[in-house]
Amino acid sequence: MQDDPEVAIGPDRSLLLVDDDEAFLKRLARAMEKRGFEVVTAGSVAAGRAAAGAHPPAFAVVDLRLEDGNGLDVVEALRARRPDCRIVVLTGYGAIATAVAAVKVGAVDYLSKPADANDVTNALLSRGEALPPPPENPMSADRVRWEHIQRVYEQCDRNVSETARRLSMHRRTLQRILAKRSPR
Repeated sequence: MQDDPEVAIGPDRSLLLVDDDEAFLKRLARAMEKRGFEVVTAGSVAAGRAAAGAHPPAFAVVDLRLEDGNGLDVVEALRARRPDCRIVVLTGYGAIATAVAAVKVGAVDYLSKPADANDVTNALLSRGEALPPPPENPMSADRVRWEHIQRVYEQCDRNVSETARRLSMHRRTLQRILAKRSPR
C-alpha cells in the first residue's frame, strides 16, 4: 500500500459498510474514515440495497450473514448499479463454498472475521493478482471452533438445547464449552 492513503484510494472515496453487528460496524467505520474513506453504514440487507441504489459507492464491505438475509444480495445490487465497485465480503464462517459464491457474484476478496481495518483496507485497495500475505496472527483452530459455536448459540437465541442439536453435540459438552473463556 502507498504512503498517502488518498492517492491509493483515488478521487472517489465512497465506502459502504454493511454489517448487523452494530459495535463492529461503528468501530470499522471510524477506522476507515481515519484512512480517508467517506463512509456510509447499513445494518441490514434492505438498508444496504437502499444505500447501493441511492449512491453506489466505489468501495463496499459487506457481511455475508445478516439478520434479514444474505449479504450476497447487497453485492449483486452493488454490481448492478456500479460494476467497478470494489467489494470485500466479511464473514464469521470461513468456508470455501461461500468464498467462491462471493467471488462469483462480484466480490474482489473474502475475509474471515474478526478482520481489522488494515486487512479490510489492504483487500479493498489491492490491485495485483498476487495473493495477499497471510495474517501475522491467524486464529487458532480452537478459536475458530469457539467462534462458530458462539455464533450458532446466538442465532438460537442463547438456547443451549437447540444449539447442541444443531451442532450435533451433547448438551453438557456444549455447556462446558460455553462456560470457558475463549481460546487464543
